[in-house]
Amino acid sequence: MSNVLEIKGLTKTFGDRRAVDNVSFSVPENCVLGFIGANGAGKTTTMKMVLGLLQADAGEIYVCGEKVTFGATKTNRLIGYLPDVPEFYGYMRPRDYLRLCGEIVGMKPDAIKKRSDELLELVGMSKYNRKISGFSRGMRQRLGMAQALLSEPKLLICDEPTSALDPIGRREILDILRHIKGKTTVVFSTHILSDVERICDQVTVINAGKITMEKSINEIKLQRTTKAMTIEFENEVDSDKVATLLNTNNFVVNHYETPATSIEDMFLEVAK
Repeated sequence: MSNVLEIKGLTKTFGDRRAVDNVSFSVPENCVLGFIGANGAGKTTTMKMVLGLLQADAGEIYVCGEKVTFGATKTNRLIGYLPDVPEFYGYMRPRDYLRLCGEIVGMKPDAIKKRSDELLELVGMSKYNRKISGFSRGMRQRLGMAQALLSEPKLLICDEPTSALDPIGRREILDILRHIKGKTTVVFSTHILSDVERICDQVTVINAGKITMEKSINEIKLQRTTKAMTIEFENEVDSDKVATLLNTNNFVVNHYETPATSIEDMFLEVAK
């Protein structure tokens, strides 16, 4: 199986801080890679260099065998990109916006319409015909996903696409990624481990600019010997009620919330 993305010895320094330090990893075709790290670990800097938006101090990047060159981003025709906060022209409607994006990349009108209809159906927005300015955060993320997939990219890069969404919005984005799995290679940047477990095939961990782990999701699961299940709630009140109930019935409960979200995602890890 060929690699869609190859990164070799990538280094980037800002002043005295080395944000990315001799990073090397690859992503096979049709793989969903969880690119994991805390805020400031080097995830976004790495992805911006893959997109040719930042110049590397050292190292090489290849997309489908083509070298990425800063300022001459021909490889971006092969890449779809969903930032953590996608921006839109608020006065447009979803189909207007997708038509504009299709025209920019040189798609033919018939192809734009056909692909837009398919993608708006995929992201659950086929019946939305109002201005984007009135969209919620979750709706904007779903439209951003449609835009990123418009030209049928070989590689889809998602930068923290679920980090600021409520549980329903997160589930919607993960369902879309699950649907395209096996058709498009995905680099899924996140710090939410439960999301990685749901959809990823492989995991690459970056910490302080250095790769600290590369493993398949199956290898990681085999290392977890404790039988457990995860229960997800939409609010803290319900989570606390269930945690109290389980504790009084001799269950071992690790009660925590997903970090760095605008709406608290409450979880329970329950092991008998």
